[in-house]
Amino acid sequence: MGSTALTRGGRNRLDQPLPPRRKLLPEYDPEAFGVLSERIARFLGTGRFIVWMTLIIAMWLVWNVTAPAWLRWDPYPFIFLTLMLSLQASYAAPLILLAQNRQDDRDRVTHEQERKQNERSIADTEYLTREIAALRMGLGEVATRDWIRSELQDLVRDMVEHRVVFPAETVHGREDSDH
Repeated sequence: MGSTALTRGGRNRLDQPLPPRRKLLPEYDPEAFGVLSERIARFLGTGRFIVWMTLIIAMWLVWNVTAPAWLRWDPYPFIFLTLMLSLQASYAAPLILLAQNRQDDRDRVTHEQERKQNERSIADTEYLTREIAALRMGLGEVATRDWIRSELQDLVRDMVEHRVVFPAETVHGREDSDH
């Protein structure tokens, strides 16, 4: 018993993988089955399917009405045709529902991603709004062109007032020094 994965008492060892179990049901890939069901559901919703179904039913009816009696497989009440249409409908409905559920799941994920993106965009917009407000407040303390212009105009007015008070000194003083 040295090479088996069992120790005394029949318990499994933790350092050994469990042997594979046999399953009663066959295994399948749910994603592949979902993709196949979506393709079938998409085909069932097309005009091509309606045309093909109509052609098959028309040929079925024409054959079983006009063919010799020994070649007809579904005589007049067309019970086999009814059974086939019921079988097709019994498979189509769950496949369509499965495809719709998968689409709902995709839509839910998409909406969740869009919601998170919108939240990030709102947060970014709020941040930028705060930054712009801070810049505006900061610019309120910075000398602007209009403020500097008004200050210069005030200084020019003050200088003009000084010339009026002392016109001879400034004007003639400069003229005398230039000569």
